[in-house]
Amino acid sequence: MSPAPARFVLYVEDDRINIVLMEEVFRRLPEWQLECAEDGAQALSLLETLRPDLLLIDMNLPDMSGLDLLALLRSSPQHAGLHCVALSADGLPDQVDAARAAGFSDYWFKPFDVMQMVVALRATLAEPSKA
Repeated sequence: MSPAPARFVLYVEDDRINIVLMEEVFRRLPEWQLECAEDGAQALSLLETLRPDLLLIDMNLPDMSGLDLLALLRSSPQHAGLHCVALSADGLPDQVDAARAAGFSDYWFKPFDVMQMVVALRATLAEPSKA
């Protein structure tokens, strides 16, 4: 029997191709578990029972923006301290600055460079969980 994953990540993304890519990344990282939500409402529902160490949040979800989802999380005492990283193909400096000002700890760009993402995940998940 294998041990439980040391870290748990919730990925909020509506693009199936990006979900498949992230699942492939996490297959190579057996010490981490990945769960996916396809919109903000599903993420909020999953967070009623899940305790992730990290949320990876697409900035352009079908039902709300990543900023809106983060605002909802930050307004909840239960989720206010969750470690959240913004993901987007939009890399304009104003958007990155707005995401960081809203409380995202980092902003990762799409399309993903898998090796850079693994390095960033390891660095991010090496930090103690805030939740």
